[in-house]
Amino acid sequence: MDIKKIGAVFFVCVVAFSLHAQQANDQAEIEGPVIKTSAGQIQGATIDDVSIFKGIPYAAPPINEYRWRPPQPVIPWEGVRDALAFGPDCAQGGWGTAPGTIREGTSEDCLYLNLWVPRGAKPQSKYPVMVWIHGGAFVGGSGAGAVTAGDAFAKQGVILMTFNYRLGRLGHFAFPALSREHPDEPKGSYAFMDMIAALEWVQENITAFGGDPDNVTIFGQSAGGVAVHSLLTIPQAKGLFHKAISHSGGSRDGVLTGRPINRENADPLYPVSAETIGVNFARKQGIEGTDKDALAQLRALSVAEIVDGGQENDGEGGPRIYSGPILDGKLVVESAESAYKAGRQLNVPLIIGSCSAEIGGNFVNSANSKEALFALFGKLEENAKAAYDPEGNKELAEIVTLFNTDWVWAEPARFAARIFAANNTPAYIFHFGYVPNNRREWMPYGAGHGAEIAYVFHNINARRGDAETTTTDEEVAHILNTYWANFAKSGNPNGEGLPVWPGYNTEKEEILDIQPDGQIIGKSDPRKQRLDVIEKATECRTRIQSRGGI
Repeated sequence: MDIKKIGAVFFVCVVAFSLHAQQANDQAEIEGPVIKTSAGQIQGATIDDVSIFKGIPYAAPPINEYRWRPPQPVIPWEGVRDALAFGPDCAQGGWGTAPGTIREGTSEDCLYLNLWVPRGAKPQSKYPVMVWIHGGAFVGGSGAGAVTAGDAFAKQGVILMTFNYRLGRLGHFAFPALSREHPDEPKGSYAFMDMIAALEWVQENITAFGGDPDNVTIFGQSAGGVAVHSLLTIPQAKGLFHKAISHSGGSRDGVLTGRPINRENADPLYPVSAETIGVNFARKQGIEGTDKDALAQLRALSVAEIVDGGQENDGEGGPRIYSGPILDGKLVVESAESAYKAGRQLNVPLIIGSCSAEIGGNFVNSANSKEALFALFGKLEENAKAAYDPEGNKELAEIVTLFNTDWVWAEPARFAARIFAANNTPAYIFHFGYVPNNRREWMPYGAGHGAEIAYVFHNINARRGDAETTTTDEEVAHILNTYWANFAKSGNPNGEGLPVWPGYNTEKEEILDIQPDGQIIGKSDPRKQRLDVIEKATECRTRIQSRGGI
């Protein structure tokens, strides 16, 4: 399935005058409150019951000498700054962008955040705060999409914040001269440093907007879900948030786990270090050497040359797309799976889950037949057949889609939930399988990657365009948005009038199942047989890798 970036959408507000003046005033945009932040005063707009502030800088522009440096303090301003328009998205090529160009509307100067606040909020209001971390494989995405606008959350009594973080090579990059420069600073995963800076901004400023800095929930999807796991295991993030939600974020070691910044001995999972990839990229740009002069030449490259689709030479003659986390040993000290197994994660209430048919194709493997796919399970081949194709009549495409979904997202979600539950920390698993009738033709095996986001934010029209919205759509959106808001308030998604979402434990293994027809039921996990096979296969793979195998 192609994953399409939803573009940034700007509000166009028209003040209407009619005989029904009061009704028109309720729908019109009015001047929002003036709020004093640590860098200066800002003013947004109030629409209906929501005050919206856009394009608030949370760090200085990461340009010139600040490229590949931790986020620097915001440059203060005089007077009242308008917060009426989103800042530019972080520089990215985007799917379909021509080589050597960046997507229109993106920039290296991009560290801005946006807030949706209940109308009339005061410093003493102490509304819970939710911080959304967008997805996009760490190379794309935006905090300004219409699908993730926070109006519905604000109307539920929750402050919603979205923000941008550096992407591609600008967000994750290593180079020997960078490792030597400013040795007291963390290196590599500048995207994670941006996320931490945004959370620090919340701690310093959110009270002025009526938020509670002691009740912050982080949540994200795809790369944003991966980031949630990372923030749960990065020591510097401790105390910056108090609950976490990971949508389709895995948790097992894998493609986006974290590459060592440098390593003398080959890692069986990642034989090429992040620094080696950086050196190969410099050579591709005609930059030789690894000293300060080479670094200066790298910083002199244009943004388009840096982004360049994320293509790297892996040192073995082939291209490698890599833009994910880097294990620098100072900020990111280990993978989430390693931290979870050792009990070194932050024990905060957790919601975790994925969609029913995340992605098909050759995402995990290139098997072109059922026999080839099941052969990958080795001694577990018959177990896999019984779990995925018990009657022997399923299409290869369906089996591959379910296998990809379980291997990358569903089983890792269960693994993480088990760790949290074993530590007596509340954990809740969701399985989103709802597919509207008019989408089943192109989502024949279930809900695809990111299908739940528009429902969680109750912005289903933003994604579906002109498609007719049904009563079921509205019910699913209302219920999910309320679950998420309840969780932000109390650490428990349940509430009056909602289907009971059972907490996860290893005895009953109950989850919230959002079924294909839109029914929402708390029940034993129907995927258990499949996930058990994946878990056993994962353990076998880990043992093989520890001995230097595949």
